[in-house]
This record gives sequence, C-alpha cells and structure tokens, in this order.
Amino acid sequence: MLGSDLMKKLSADHEVTGMDKEEIDIVSAKDCKNAVAEINPEIVVNAAAFTNVDGCETQRDECFAVNAEAVKNICEACRGRDIRIIHFSTDYVFDGKAKSPYREQDICNPINVYGESKLAGERYLQSLSEDYLLIRTSWLYGINGKNFVRTILDKAKTTTRLSVVDDQIGCPTYTKDLAAAVELLIFQNQRGIFHVTNRGHCSWYEFAVRILKEVSKDEVEVKPIKTHELPLPAMRPAYSALSMQKFITTTGKTPQPWQLAVQDYLKNIKCIQ
Repeated sequence: MLGSDLMKKLSADHEVTGMDKEEIDIVSAKDCKNAVAEINPEIVVNAAAFTNVDGCETQRDECFAVNAEAVKNICEACRGRDIRIIHFSTDYVFDGKAKSPYREQDICNPINVYGESKLAGERYLQSLSEDYLLIRTSWLYGINGKNFVRTILDKAKTTTRLSVVDDQIGCPTYTKDLAAAVELLIFQNQRGIFHVTNRGHCSWYEFAVRILKEVSKDEVEVKPIKTHELPLPAMRPAYSALSMQKFITTTGKTPQPWQLAVQDYLKNIKCIQ
C-alpha cells in the first residue's frame, strides 16, 4: 500500500528500483547485501513490515524477524557505502497514556508485540546507521491493500449497523500524502526522526462516521463501543496521536486535514473502480 504510492511519487524525479517480497527476503542478510551491492543506491527506503497487530501476538518470531532483524540486515548491507536509509515506524511504539500528541523525543513504551518489534527496528536503525530518516506514522489507508476505509465501505454494503470503538484516538494517514511528505523530506535532505500523518486526530468511531457520510450511506448506523468489548489478542494504545509540529516547522509545509484526505482517497478509488 505505502510502497506502491512511494514508487509512483518518487519515480517522477528519481531513478527508483522497487523490490517486492517475491524478489527480496529482507529477513535474509545475504539477500539484503546482494541487492544493495547490485543496485548501489544513494537511498534505501524500507516500506516493508509485519503489520498484523493481533497476529504479532502469536507470531512473535516472524514479527521480530521482519520488523526488527530485517532493519539490522538493511543497515549492515548499507554500512560503509554512504547510503541514507529511510524507514517507517508506528504510533504503537507509545503506550497511549499521553494527553497531547506525541512528539519525536517522547519516551517510547509499547504495550503490544507489534509495537515492541517496531521499536526494536528503530533501535537497530539508530545504532547501526549514521545517515537515516525515521518516519513514524499511523492508521494508514491507500489505494492498494486492505485498510480501515475499505473495510467500512465493504461492510456498509451488507449491513445497516456497525459497531466501532470510540476510545482509541489516532491520526488517519493517506499513503498518497505520506509519500508526498517523504519526497519533500528527501528533497530537503532531512535526517533524524519525523512524525508524519494527516493533520488532526479522531477515534475509529469518528473515522467510520466520516467515511460513511462522505459516501452518503445515511442508512448505516454506527454504534460506538469500547475496546474491552472486543476480544482482541493485542492491547491498543488509547491515545496515539502524533504531533506534526516538527515536520511543519522544518519543512514549511502543513499536511492536509484527515477529513480532506478521506475525500481525496474516495474520489481516487471511485475513479479506478
């Protein structure tokens, strides 16, 4: 989902080689070294991740292999080659106890295996690379791949009543906008940690209501429920909104509000259907 939007955006002004999991196993140190040696890139962008939050609880080894050990492999493959690494992490590295949006320097304290694995990946990146861009983002949706917006739209076709949690707060992020932000950070030669999402935050319930409103599905009722009512294996942070202040101040650009991003996305998927 993110990788395809990055390819589309970055290919306009850069020579980009995309490699999917059928072409490279990033869990293999040998595969990573061979790919970097063959292509000899200036920048390596890692958009791969094990993102099944509940699945991570029972598939811990695979989760850590993809989200942490693979980052180590990429760093070691790039070492000594003057290559910048761009890597994506998550709001789930935080515990959700904050009362205001998390800043880049705030203490990480994940409460599930997925968050633990992504934090381990961050630490590999920071300890093994001297030239990196670490981008934390959240609640991704895009044209390709499964996501919350499509799930809500699909369910609304077969039911007139949905239940969605209203006690988890975060920042929905359109991968097209995220890809544009990444291109800007590359163009400006930025390094370090940046939080990048669409502007504003909401609950999953508010997100669902907005989606249905945009497609005029007024007949579908959305019932707010609490997280504890869902028997999910993994805990979720109650509040994981990310502060965009560093990105805005550093780049001089402000991402569009999440509400407008949803409109943009819905127009785009309508065009390709």
